[in-house]
Amino acid sequence: MREIPYRVIRSDRKTMGLEIGAGLEVLVRAPKRVQEAFIEEFVHKHRAWILEKLEKRRAFLEAHPTPTEAELRLWMVEAKARIPERVAHYAGIMGLTYAGIRFNRNKTRIGSCCRKNLLSFSCRLMGYSQEVVDYVIVHELAHVPHKNHGPAFWRTVEAVLPDYRLRRRMLRG
Repeated sequence: MREIPYRVIRSDRKTMGLEIGAGLEVLVRAPKRVQEAFIEEFVHKHRAWILEKLEKRRAFLEAHPTPTEAELRLWMVEAKARIPERVAHYAGIMGLTYAGIRFNRNKTRIGSCCRKNLLSFSCRLMGYSQEVVDYVIVHELAHVPHKNHGPAFWRTVEAVLPDYRLRRRMLRG
């Protein structure tokens, strides 16, 4: 019997991987031909890592419960009132221009910057601290000159927010 419940996702990959999915589900990504005994051994070997990540994710979910429809409406109003001002502030510091700002209710992608430099933000950002909101704004603005997450992108973020790694961890839980 399995010590930790998990779901296996097999694909044309060469290595095994672990992740904590939505709803605290443990996912094992494995090559198609790996035997079940090897997968069980892999999970057992990484038991401490899994338990640590599950606990962190559980605490994060408790701190950020699913908002109600009314809360989402309030967050949308708040996002439209607060975020444009912060974007303009950081764009000025970074010497950047952007095409505009859109708002949505995305659950997982809480910020994005399209090819044409239009910034999008989820109203769900309002459930986070101002430090996290500012990190997401600077992150998306850094995509104006850098359309990837290469070293130059991270240098741009770090130049504005030297503590961006801490803020990023706060976002991810």
